Amino acid sequence: MRKINTRNYRLATRGTPREINRQIVLTLIRELQPVSRAELARRMSVRRSLLSTLVGDLVTAGAVYESPAAVTGRGRRPRLLHIHTSDRLAAAADVRPDRTSVVIADYAGRTIASDSFGTPSDPSVLAERLIDTVQRLCDTQDTSVGSACGGLGVVVPGMVDRRTGCVLYAPRLDWHNVDLRSTLEQRFDGPVYVESAPIACALARLWLSPGQGVPTNSFSFAYVSISDGVGVGLVHRGEVLRGEAHTAGEFGHVSFDPNGPQCVCGKRGCWEALAGNAATVARYLDIAGKARALTAGVRGRTTNVEDVLRRAARGERAATEAIARTGTEIGRGLSAVISAFNPGRIYLGGEVIAAWNLLEAPIRSEIVAGTLTDAARNTPVVPDAKPSEYRMLGAVALVAARPFAAPRVG
Repeated sequence: MRKINTRNYRLATRGTPREINRQIVLTLIRELQPVSRAELARRMSVRRSLLSTLVGDLVTAGAVYESPAAVTGRGRRPRLLHIHTSDRLAAAADVRPDRTSVVIADYAGRTIASDSFGTPSDPSVLAERLIDTVQRLCDTQDTSVGSACGGLGVVVPGMVDRRTGCVLYAPRLDWHNVDLRSTLEQRFDGPVYVESAPIACALARLWLSPGQGVPTNSFSFAYVSISDGVGVGLVHRGEVLRGEAHTAGEFGHVSFDPNGPQCVCGKRGCWEALAGNAATVARYLDIAGKARALTAGVRGRTTNVEDVLRRAARGERAATEAIARTGTEIGRGLSAVISAFNPGRIYLGGEVIAAWNLLEAPIRSEIVAGTLTDAARNTPVVPDAKPSEYRMLGAVALVAARPFAAPRVG
């Protein structure tokens, strides 16, 4: 149970129960759509009259619409309820060290328009380019940025204080205490939300994964992103765990080997330095030999993780071995996540997850070796079907999930 914080609380009002019930109805419609009023009343164990009042409020507010009743040979079928998504838009941006991607998407996560640009090192220049890009994309929809979008969600590779939108530390961007949200709000006519990449991925999995089933442990999971950086988004009982200073889940910068390779954060042997994309590439070059790598089709440019994945798909031994070793390092870190958090399941995202056939066995082997109970050893580890999309979907979820979030009372 959650203790009421007597220094930070909100009193319940007469409208509080109705507000909560509306949120329950809205969320059920979102998960079950299309669904009839009768089915909702049955699931909620309430009178049809109360359910109709709550649905009427949501229809009036424009959050829900009813499809026309169909007539069949067996008589008139009930009108079915749907969530309004296609005409409700969010602006979203995924900031990476080399490139920033921007989209306009509807509240179901479907992209309407997109563009990208090289990421400037100066945060203020980035903010200016980002808003200009959002406005240009909105112009293609023949509408203004203010009326088109319910908000702007921005995902960055670093620690973020959600309350202030301040990027506390982003080593790959070389940012410390950058007040990104305030800078963006100066030019964006609407709410702005800034979030770290792994937490955004967790939010996307929580809010924008329709049609994939809702396992009983879906409200307690970890989303682990293995990319340029390594990060963990932790969700417990449907809510992201952030910690006292909003830096929970920074497993990527936990050192597993004090004599290991140097990490961008300055320490040695961090999980990120052992399992991130740069580590996989370095491992491959070490096994194959730099001369061979240069003559294998990438002459004149730096080898990247996509090159290693392509070579592994062709069966090149050096590439398959490098990815398998990365799997071992991923498994070591997952053992720590499982021991510390005990999630119902773990989702894995990132470019290297495309080689799941090479990663699964060493990951599972390390989890078995590094955990203490049978339940921990058997924690489901699920590769993301579309891992490259989840950072951007997370940015969309920062805006789109707001109407469905449970209201806080007390």
